[in-house]
Amino acid sequence: MTQPLALVLYEKLLPGSQIVNRLQDLNYRVEVITDPALLANAAEQSRPLLVLADLDSAHQNVCAALGRLKQNPATNHLPVIAFSGQDSQDLRAAALAAGITLLVTEAAILNHLPQLLEQALHIE
Repeated sequence: MTQPLALVLYEKLLPGSQIVNRLQDLNYRVEVITDPALLANAAEQSRPLLVLADLDSAHQNVCAALGRLKQNPATNHLPVIAFSGQDSQDLRAAALAAGITLLVTEAAILNHLPQLLEQALHIE
C-alpha cells in the first residue's frame, strides 16, 4: 500500500521539522514547501492527501497562498491544517477567509497530530 502524501509548508525550523518527523512516524510521505507562492502548484502536481501550513511567516502572507490553493478547482478539496505560535482575531479571520479546515497552536499540532489528522480527513 502506498503511503499517503502530506505537503508541509513552513519557514521556521521548529516546529516545522518536528511535524515532518511526526508525520513520517505515522507512515506519511512528506514533501516540504518553504515558499508559500509555490504551494498551489506543488499541490496540483503532487496530489497530496492533505496540507499542513505554518501561518507564521516573516516574508509572505501564508493565508493568501492557502486561499489560492482552496480557490483552485484541482486542489480545493484538500484539507488544510494550519498552525501558528500566535493567537489573534485577525489571524483567525484570515484563516477562515482562506478556507482552512483546522487552525491550531504549535503546541496542539505537536501534541495531538494523530487526532488532528483524523479530524481533518473525516469525510462527512
